[in-house]
Amino acid sequence: MYDYHHLPHAKKQSRSKRTLWVTLTLTLFFTIVEIVGGLLSNSLALLSDSAHMISDVLALGLSMVAIYLATRQPNNRFTYGYLRFEIIASFLNGLALALIAAGICVEGVRRFLNPEPIDFKLMLLIASIGLIVNIVLTLVLSRSMKEEDNLNVKSALWHFIGDLLSSIGVIVSAVIIYYSGLLWFDPLISMVIGVIIFTGGAKIIKESYLILMESVPERYNLDAIRASIAQVEGVEDVHELHLWAISTEHYSLTAHVFVTNSVQPHCIILAINETLKAKYGIVHTTIQMEDAHIHPHGEYGKQFLQSKEAGSVPANMPRDAHSAIVH
Repeated sequence: MYDYHHLPHAKKQSRSKRTLWVTLTLTLFFTIVEIVGGLLSNSLALLSDSAHMISDVLALGLSMVAIYLATRQPNNRFTYGYLRFEIIASFLNGLALALIAAGICVEGVRRFLNPEPIDFKLMLLIASIGLIVNIVLTLVLSRSMKEEDNLNVKSALWHFIGDLLSSIGVIVSAVIIYYSGLLWFDPLISMVIGVIIFTGGAKIIKESYLILMESVPERYNLDAIRASIAQVEGVEDVHELHLWAISTEHYSLTAHVFVTNSVQPHCIILAINETLKAKYGIVHTTIQMEDAHIHPHGEYGKQFLQSKEAGSVPANMPRDAHSAIVH
Protein backbone atom coordinates (compact mmCIF):
# COMPACT_ATOMS: atom_id res chain seq x y z
CA MET A 1 0.00 0.00 0.00
CA TYR A 2 1.43 3.37 -1.00
CA ASP A 3 0.80 6.53 0.98
CA TYR A 4 0.19 9.66 -1.14
CA HIS A 5 -1.89 11.53 1.41
CA HIS A 6 -0.81 15.12 0.72
CA LEU A 7 -2.50 15.30 -2.66
CA PRO A 8 -5.12 13.00 -4.17
CA HIS A 9 -3.50 11.50 -7.27
CA ALA A 10 -6.82 10.34 -8.72
CA LYS A 11 -9.99 12.14 -9.76
CA LYS A 12 -13.57 10.89 -9.50
CA GLN A 13 -14.94 13.59 -11.84
CA SER A 14 -18.43 12.09 -11.82
CA ARG A 15 -20.02 15.23 -13.31
CA SER A 16 -17.43 15.45 -16.08
CA LYS A 17 -17.89 11.76 -16.87
CA ARG A 18 -21.67 12.03 -17.21
CA THR A 19 -21.36 15.21 -19.24
CA LEU A 20 -18.92 13.67 -21.73
CA TRP A 21 -21.06 10.54 -22.18
CA VAL A 22 -24.14 12.63 -23.02
CA THR A 23 -22.06 14.86 -25.29
CA LEU A 24 -20.41 11.93 -27.07
CA THR A 25 -23.75 10.22 -27.79
CA LEU A 26 -25.41 13.33 -29.23
CA THR A 27 -22.31 14.29 -31.20
CA LEU A 28 -21.94 10.86 -32.81
CA PHE A 29 -25.60 10.90 -33.88
CA PHE A 30 -25.46 14.37 -35.40
CA THR A 31 -22.09 13.73 -37.06
CA ILE A 32 -23.65 10.95 -39.14
CA VAL A 33 -26.58 13.22 -40.05
CA GLU A 34 -24.27 16.08 -41.03
CA ILE A 35 -21.93 13.97 -43.17
CA VAL A 36 -24.85 12.61 -45.17
CA GLY A 37 -26.37 16.07 -45.49
CA GLY A 38 -23.07 17.63 -46.52
CA LEU A 39 -22.48 15.06 -49.25
CA LEU A 40 -26.02 15.36 -50.59
CA SER A 41 -26.04 19.18 -50.57
CA ASN A 42 -22.39 19.53 -51.75
CA SER A 43 -21.83 22.29 -49.18
CA LEU A 44 -18.20 22.80 -48.10
CA ALA A 45 -19.32 24.78 -45.07
CA LEU A 46 -21.49 21.86 -44.00
CA LEU A 47 -18.78 19.30 -44.77
CA SER A 48 -16.18 21.35 -42.88
CA ASP A 49 -18.53 21.40 -39.91
CA SER A 50 -19.02 17.63 -40.19
CA ALA A 51 -15.23 17.16 -40.31
CA HIS A 52 -15.03 19.17 -37.13
CA MET A 53 -17.76 16.99 -35.63
CA ILE A 54 -15.70 13.88 -36.47
CA SER A 55 -12.81 15.43 -34.56
CA ASP A 56 -15.25 16.07 -31.71
CA VAL A 57 -16.15 12.38 -31.56
CA LEU A 58 -12.48 11.36 -31.51
CA ALA A 59 -11.61 14.07 -28.99
CA LEU A 60 -14.47 13.13 -26.69
CA GLY A 61 -13.47 9.47 -26.91
CA LEU A 62 -9.92 10.40 -25.94
CA SER A 63 -11.22 12.58 -23.12
CA MET A 64 -13.32 9.68 -21.80
CA VAL A 65 -10.22 7.47 -21.74
CA ALA A 66 -8.36 10.24 -19.85
CA ILE A 67 -11.14 10.59 -17.28
CA TYR A 68 -11.31 6.84 -16.62
CA LEU A 69 -7.53 6.61 -16.34
CA ALA A 70 -7.54 9.55 -13.92
CA THR A 71 -9.65 7.51 -11.49
CA ARG A 72 -6.89 4.90 -11.13
CA GLN A 73 -4.77 5.08 -8.01
CA PRO A 74 -0.98 5.69 -8.12
CA ASN A 75 1.39 2.75 -7.87
CA ASN A 76 5.13 2.12 -7.54
CA ARG A 77 5.64 2.93 -11.23
CA PHE A 78 3.15 5.76 -11.79
CA THR A 79 3.56 7.57 -8.49
CA TYR A 80 1.45 10.53 -9.66
CA GLY A 81 -1.25 8.21 -10.88
CA TYR A 82 -2.61 8.75 -14.39
CA LEU A 83 -3.66 12.38 -14.04
CA ARG A 84 -1.13 13.60 -16.62
CA PHE A 85 -2.93 11.65 -19.38
CA GLU A 86 -5.67 14.28 -19.12
CA ILE A 87 -3.13 16.84 -20.33
CA ILE A 88 -1.77 14.58 -23.07
CA ALA A 89 -5.32 14.02 -24.34
CA SER A 90 -6.00 17.76 -24.30
CA PHE A 91 -2.79 18.44 -26.24
CA LEU A 92 -3.81 15.90 -28.91
CA ASN A 93 -7.32 17.38 -29.04
CA GLY A 94 -5.93 20.87 -29.57
CA LEU A 95 -3.57 19.60 -32.25
CA ALA A 96 -6.48 17.88 -34.02
CA LEU A 97 -8.44 21.15 -33.97
CA ALA A 98 -5.53 23.05 -35.51
CA LEU A 99 -4.96 20.45 -38.27
CA ILE A 100 -8.65 20.27 -39.17
CA ALA A 101 -8.82 24.06 -39.31
CA ALA A 102 -5.86 24.15 -41.69
CA GLY A 103 -7.50 21.53 -43.93
CA ILE A 104 -10.76 23.49 -44.00
CA CYS A 105 -8.94 26.68 -45.05
CA VAL A 106 -7.03 24.88 -47.83
CA GLU A 107 -10.22 23.37 -49.24
CA GLY A 108 -11.95 26.73 -48.82
CA VAL A 109 -9.36 28.43 -51.04
CA ARG A 110 -9.87 25.73 -53.69
CA ARG A 111 -13.66 26.12 -53.62
CA PHE A 112 -13.32 29.90 -53.55
CA LEU A 113 -11.44 29.77 -56.86
CA ASN A 114 -13.76 27.12 -58.32
CA PRO A 115 -17.29 27.50 -56.84
CA GLU A 116 -19.54 24.44 -56.98
CA PRO A 117 -23.38 24.19 -56.98
CA ILE A 118 -25.09 23.72 -53.59
CA ASP A 119 -28.46 22.39 -52.40
CA PHE A 120 -29.11 25.30 -50.08
CA LYS A 121 -32.44 23.95 -48.68
CA LEU A 122 -30.86 20.75 -47.39
CA MET A 123 -27.85 22.74 -46.26
CA LEU A 124 -30.11 25.08 -44.26
CA LEU A 125 -32.10 22.22 -42.72
CA ILE A 126 -29.04 20.32 -41.49
CA ALA A 127 -27.39 23.50 -40.21
CA SER A 128 -30.53 24.43 -38.25
CA ILE A 129 -30.61 21.02 -36.56
CA GLY A 130 -26.89 21.39 -35.84
CA LEU A 131 -27.45 24.79 -34.27
CA ILE A 132 -29.96 23.35 -31.79
CA VAL A 133 -27.71 20.39 -30.93
CA ASN A 134 -24.66 22.59 -30.45
CA ILE A 135 -26.51 25.08 -28.24
CA VAL A 136 -27.61 22.21 -25.98
CA LEU A 137 -24.12 20.68 -25.82
CA THR A 138 -22.41 24.03 -25.19
CA LEU A 139 -24.75 24.71 -22.26
CA VAL A 140 -24.20 21.22 -20.83
CA LEU A 141 -20.41 21.55 -21.01
CA SER A 142 -20.45 25.10 -19.60
CA ARG A 143 -22.39 23.96 -16.54
CA SER A 144 -20.02 21.04 -16.03
CA MET A 145 -17.02 23.40 -16.12
CA LYS A 146 -18.53 25.44 -13.27
CA GLU A 147 -18.61 22.34 -11.05
CA GLU A 148 -15.37 20.59 -12.04
CA ASP A 149 -12.30 22.18 -13.62
CA ASN A 150 -11.16 19.74 -16.30
CA LEU A 151 -8.95 20.61 -19.27
CA ASN A 152 -10.57 17.86 -21.35
CA VAL A 153 -14.04 19.30 -20.76
CA LYS A 154 -12.62 22.73 -21.57
CA SER A 155 -11.19 21.45 -24.87
CA ALA A 156 -14.53 19.79 -25.64
CA LEU A 157 -16.27 23.09 -24.88
CA TRP A 158 -13.99 24.84 -27.39
CA HIS A 159 -14.89 22.18 -29.94
CA PHE A 160 -18.58 22.91 -29.51
CA ILE A 161 -18.20 26.66 -29.41
CA GLY A 162 -16.56 26.21 -32.81
CA ASP A 163 -19.44 23.96 -33.88
CA LEU A 164 -22.00 26.50 -32.69
CA LEU A 165 -20.35 29.25 -34.70
CA SER A 166 -20.06 26.85 -37.63
CA SER A 167 -23.79 26.17 -37.59
CA ILE A 168 -24.53 29.90 -37.49
CA GLY A 169 -22.07 30.44 -40.34
CA VAL A 170 -23.63 27.72 -42.48
CA ILE A 171 -27.12 29.17 -41.95
CA VAL A 172 -25.92 32.67 -42.87
CA SER A 173 -24.13 31.25 -45.90
CA ALA A 174 -27.25 29.37 -47.07
CA VAL A 175 -29.46 32.46 -46.78
CA ILE A 176 -26.97 34.68 -48.64
CA ILE A 177 -26.53 32.12 -51.41
CA TYR A 178 -30.30 31.76 -51.79
CA TYR A 179 -30.92 35.49 -52.20
CA SER A 180 -27.75 36.50 -54.03
CA GLY A 181 -26.60 33.40 -55.87
CA LEU A 182 -23.02 34.09 -54.74
CA LEU A 183 -21.64 30.57 -54.31
CA TRP A 184 -18.26 31.81 -53.02
CA PHE A 185 -19.92 32.70 -49.71
CA ASP A 186 -19.90 28.99 -48.84
CA PRO A 187 -16.08 28.58 -48.90
CA LEU A 188 -15.67 32.05 -47.36
CA ILE A 189 -17.77 31.08 -44.35
CA SER A 190 -15.91 27.76 -44.09
CA MET A 191 -12.56 29.61 -43.91
CA VAL A 192 -13.88 31.93 -41.18
CA ILE A 193 -15.00 28.83 -39.29
CA GLY A 194 -11.54 27.35 -39.81
CA VAL A 195 -9.84 30.39 -38.27
CA ILE A 196 -12.14 30.25 -35.22
CA ILE A 197 -11.48 26.53 -34.77
CA PHE A 198 -7.73 27.11 -35.08
CA THR A 199 -7.85 29.81 -32.40
CA GLY A 200 -9.53 27.45 -29.94
CA GLY A 201 -7.11 24.65 -30.79
CA ALA A 202 -4.08 26.90 -30.34
CA LYS A 203 -5.31 27.95 -26.90
CA ILE A 204 -5.73 24.34 -25.77
CA ILE A 205 -2.31 23.40 -27.20
CA LYS A 206 -0.65 26.28 -25.34
CA GLU A 207 -2.31 25.49 -22.01
CA SER A 208 -1.55 21.76 -22.16
CA TYR A 209 1.99 22.40 -23.47
CA LEU A 210 2.78 24.64 -20.49
CA ILE A 211 1.63 21.92 -18.09
CA LEU A 212 3.62 19.22 -19.92
CA MET A 213 6.70 21.49 -19.74
CA GLU A 214 6.07 21.82 -15.98
CA SER A 215 6.07 25.60 -16.17
CA VAL A 216 4.86 27.69 -13.25
CA PRO A 217 1.03 27.91 -13.50
CA GLU A 218 -0.16 31.36 -14.60
CA ARG A 219 -2.23 31.80 -11.44
CA TYR A 220 0.93 31.91 -9.30
CA ASN A 221 3.73 34.46 -8.91
CA LEU A 222 6.91 32.55 -8.03
CA ASP A 223 8.67 35.65 -6.67
CA ALA A 224 5.76 36.31 -4.31
CA ILE A 225 5.82 32.70 -3.10
CA ARG A 226 9.60 32.90 -2.60
CA ALA A 227 9.17 36.06 -0.53
CA SER A 228 6.45 34.44 1.60
CA ILE A 229 8.68 31.47 2.41
CA ALA A 230 11.59 33.81 3.20
CA GLN A 231 9.42 35.62 5.76
CA VAL A 232 8.95 32.44 7.81
CA GLU A 233 10.92 32.60 11.07
CA GLY A 234 14.12 30.57 10.83
CA VAL A 235 14.43 30.76 7.04
CA GLU A 236 17.58 32.52 5.86
CA ASP A 237 17.47 31.77 2.12
CA VAL A 238 15.20 30.15 -0.46
CA HIS A 239 16.58 28.42 -3.57
CA GLU A 240 15.86 25.51 -5.92
CA LEU A 241 12.21 26.61 -5.88
CA HIS A 242 10.01 24.71 -8.34
CA LEU A 243 6.24 24.87 -8.83
CA TRP A 244 4.32 22.94 -11.47
CA ALA A 245 0.94 21.44 -12.29
CA ILE A 246 0.52 17.68 -12.49
CA SER A 247 -2.96 18.19 -13.91
CA THR A 248 -5.61 20.90 -13.67
CA GLU A 249 -5.98 22.04 -10.05
CA HIS A 250 -3.22 19.62 -8.92
CA TYR A 251 -0.07 21.54 -8.01
CA SER A 252 3.27 20.52 -6.50
CA LEU A 253 6.06 22.63 -4.99
CA THR A 254 9.61 21.83 -3.95
CA ALA A 255 12.18 24.14 -2.36
CA HIS A 256 15.52 24.16 -0.57
CA VAL A 257 15.96 26.56 2.35
CA PHE A 258 18.98 27.57 4.41
CA VAL A 259 17.77 27.69 8.02
CA THR A 260 19.02 29.03 11.33
CA ASN A 261 19.77 26.77 14.29
CA SER A 262 17.71 28.94 16.62
CA VAL A 263 14.36 27.44 15.49
CA GLN A 264 13.30 23.79 15.58
CA PRO A 265 13.50 22.33 12.03
CA HIS A 266 10.06 20.73 12.14
CA CYS A 267 8.55 24.04 13.25
CA ILE A 268 10.07 25.72 10.20
CA ILE A 269 8.64 23.11 7.82
CA LEU A 270 5.24 23.30 9.51
CA ALA A 271 5.22 27.11 9.25
CA ILE A 272 6.24 27.02 5.56
CA ASN A 273 3.53 24.47 4.73
CA GLU A 274 0.88 26.43 6.59
CA THR A 275 1.92 29.63 4.79
CA LEU A 276 1.74 27.97 1.37
CA LYS A 277 -1.65 26.42 2.15
CA ALA A 278 -3.20 29.58 3.61
CA LYS A 279 -1.88 32.07 1.05
CA TYR A 280 -1.78 30.04 -2.15
CA GLY A 281 -3.78 26.85 -1.61
CA ILE A 282 -0.70 24.70 -2.26
CA VAL A 283 -0.73 21.55 -0.11
CA HIS A 284 1.59 19.15 -1.96
CA THR A 285 5.03 20.41 -0.95
CA THR A 286 8.52 19.05 -0.36
CA ILE A 287 10.80 21.34 1.66
CA GLN A 288 14.47 20.46 2.11
CA MET A 289 16.19 22.25 5.00
CA GLU A 290 19.90 22.93 4.70
CA ASP A 291 22.77 24.52 6.60
CA ALA A 292 24.91 26.77 4.40
CA HIS A 293 28.07 25.45 6.07
CA ILE A 294 27.18 21.83 5.32
CA HIS A 295 25.39 22.34 2.00
CA PRO A 296 27.42 25.18 0.45
CA HIS A 297 25.97 24.95 -3.10
CA GLY A 298 29.24 26.03 -4.67
CA GLU A 299 29.72 29.72 -5.40
CA TYR A 300 26.13 30.45 -4.47
CA GLY A 301 26.65 29.13 -0.93
CA LYS A 302 29.99 30.92 -0.59
CA GLN A 303 28.47 34.26 -1.56
CA PHE A 304 25.61 33.67 0.84
CA LEU A 305 27.97 32.97 3.76
CA GLN A 306 30.24 35.88 2.90
CA SER A 307 27.36 38.33 2.67
CA LYS A 308 25.86 36.97 5.90
CA GLU A 309 29.13 37.36 7.80
CA ALA A 310 29.73 40.82 6.34
CA GLY A 311 26.16 41.90 7.00
CA SER A 312 25.86 43.38 3.51
CA VAL A 313 24.81 42.24 0.07
CA PRO A 314 27.44 42.21 -2.73
CA ALA A 315 26.45 43.71 -6.06
CA ASN A 316 26.62 40.33 -7.77
CA MET A 317 24.68 38.47 -5.07
CA PRO A 318 21.92 36.25 -6.56
CA ARG A 319 18.40 37.52 -6.14
CA ASP A 320 17.37 34.56 -3.93
CA ALA A 321 20.05 35.27 -1.34
CA HIS A 322 19.39 39.00 -1.51
CA SER A 323 15.74 38.56 -0.57
CA ALA A 324 16.61 36.21 2.28
CA ILE A 325 19.26 38.51 3.71
CA VAL A 326 16.90 41.45 3.62
CA HIS A 327 14.54 39.28 5.61
